[in-house]
Amino acid sequence: MRADLTDQSIQAQGQLRRLAQSVADALAANDCLVCFAESCTAGLVSATLAATPGISRFLCGSAVTYREQTKQVWLGVAEGDMCQYSAVSEVVTIAMARGVLARTPEAHLAVAVTGHLGPDAPPKLDGTIYVAWLTRAGGRGGNVFGPNQGCAQVRLASAARSDRQREATAKVLEATLRLFRQ
Repeated sequence: MRADLTDQSIQAQGQLRRLAQSVADALAANDCLVCFAESCTAGLVSATLAATPGISRFLCGSAVTYREQTKQVWLGVAEGDMCQYSAVSEVVTIAMARGVLARTPEAHLAVAVTGHLGPDAPPKLDGTIYVAWLTRAGGRGGNVFGPNQGCAQVRLASAARSDRQREATAKVLEATLRLFRQ
């Protein structure tokens, strides 16, 4: 049983490294600078990307905003939106992306993630994440997509919290990669 868990962990890490390399390649091909606002992944998305050689040319950084008040102060997310929709909602996730992009003027793309990874999540939202993206026109090479925003709700298949964090990280990297394939 222990060997199976280690094998799964190694496979998950390999998948994350491959996704990170693909995102890095897409950023480079499009001369695009990216920033992140991370809640439930607690910085794992940017940490995974940061392990890719040469990523400093394209990764501006990440705001890890785990708590609601931090989302308000660091990203400008409205308290009213969190009260009305909850911190785990499409509205708040888009606001997180908007906030990190506004505070990172050199970035062309912002990606935000928030979610409930358990164990004390509301039953309807347990294992649910939201991934939002927001772009700004005018990349350095002129190849960046125009102003665009969107948000996707994703239901995670994993049960354990640490597995959900890795799975959420993979979903964020996959969503980022899809933006360049549209």
